[in-house]
Amino acid sequence: MILPGRLNSSLMRNSYIMAGQHCRGFTLIEVMVSLAIIGMSLLALAQVMGDMIDKSNAMREKTYASWIAQNKIAEFHLANIIPEVSTTSGEVEYANATWYWRAVISESGVENLYRVDVTVFYPDRDTKIRAVTGFIGEPVIPGQSNRSWNRGSQNSGAVR
Repeated sequence: MILPGRLNSSLMRNSYIMAGQHCRGFTLIEVMVSLAIIGMSLLALAQVMGDMIDKSNAMREKTYASWIAQNKIAEFHLANIIPEVSTTSGEVEYANATWYWRAVISESGVENLYRVDVTVFYPDRDTKIRAVTGFIGEPVIPGQSNRSWNRGSQNSGAVR
């Protein structure tokens, strides 16, 4: 049973809604625009995160390559022999990967001082990751490494 007063109030409510005086919520266009903005923002965020991951991986590889090159220079130095002017190369297992390196030993222009340029490459291509330069001097007797620096110095603290 419909009461006349009840019918009038529901009709009045519908007429207010149609006039836009009591509308609540968003229209379909507003929702679509906000979803498009959120979608573009998430896409940009995903792209930035991908770039950060790529740069982090590249930095890790450069750090490993630098360590490998420094280790090769240290191995040449610790061999305690006069190096030959030459080029050598090889591979090393490091951080669950195979790395290729090339060492070029050349004269430095200073007597008994040799320059060592070690370059580390990607395992699957000939692209350089990192190049490190070091110097190797004439081998010395253990415990006598600073002998030439202490000559003529009276307060060097060195035991003769």
